[in-house]
Order: sequence, then C-alpha cells, then structure tokens
Amino acid sequence: MGLRTIRKILGTILYFLGIFVAAWLIVHFVAQRTVVDGPSMETTLYDGDNLIIDKISYRFEDPKRFDIIVFPFQYKENTFYIKRIIGLPGETVSITENGIIMINGEPLQESYGKEVIRDPGMAKDPITLSDGEYFVLGDNRNNSSDSRDPSVGIIKRSDIVGRAFMRLYPFDRIGFLNKNA
Repeated sequence: MGLRTIRKILGTILYFLGIFVAAWLIVHFVAQRTVVDGPSMETTLYDGDNLIIDKISYRFEDPKRFDIIVFPFQYKENTFYIKRIIGLPGETVSITENGIIMINGEPLQESYGKEVIRDPGMAKDPITLSDGEYFVLGDNRNNSSDSRDPSVGIIKRSDIVGRAFMRLYPFDRIGFLNKNA
C-alpha cells in the first residue's frame, strides 16, 4: 500500500468520524426527533406525529407560558411526556370546580384546552410554584396525565429536555410549532 492510499483511507475515516461526532453533538445538545404517543395533546398534536425537539434555546432563555415541552416521566425509564406550560415560577395555580384555570387568582386566558376540565386533581387546592418550577397540562385536559396528577407533579426546569419546535410528519401538517399552534 502506498502513502497515497493510506492518506485516502485516513481521510475517509476522519470524514466519517467527523460526521459521527457532529451527529452525536446535535442529538445530545441541539435537537432530537421524537414521536407523540397518545392523545393527551390533541388537538394540537396527535398520536404518531413526528416532532423535532429544540434542546438548546432554554440554555439562553426561560421557558414561557404555553410552550410545549418534553420531560422525562419519573417512574418509567426512557419514557418522556410532552405537555404545555401553564404555570410559571412564582405563580400560584389552581383549578376551580367549574374547570377554570386560575393563575394568581385570575382566570387564565387560553384556548388550548380541548374541553372543560372535569378533575382538577392536585390543583383543586392552590399550588405555589417555586423558582425553576412549572405547572403543565395536556391540551386534551380530560385525557392527560399532567401536573394535576401526583405521578407527574410539578416540573423542574432542570428536567425539561426541550421545547417542541417542529412537526415533520404527517406531511400534510408539517411546520413549526409555536404558542399559537
């Protein structure tokens, strides 16, 4: 084998190593693909929707009300939930018997809920969020395990994997997700 062939082989190995490292960095620090499993975010997201999760923006800015976030489910390894942020750090959240979401004693003006909440769960009593804590709900409010359920509870900022950024599939609904999704 000549020097030229060895250089070519090393160049090819370095090229593929560079691609592998770049892909690893992107998946671990910038973005990742995930698939919605279940109806808890209908009518915004549906079972089987393929999404890109933005994993970097929360390193530079705080999560905002109505952002759709991904976080791990504490009781099952490699299981992640996707929900909408409703309550922010320092706020007091409660849900009335009539299903009205209250933030600091005022009704929340939002249009994401699929229906009136029948079970306020833990939020029947006011919940005051500490620094770095978020109250999340699924858009399909009566078919969602979210912050009302003790198995999910309040979400800590450190547990947020990222924000749902874009729907890739189905192709007829491809596009960016935002607060007005």
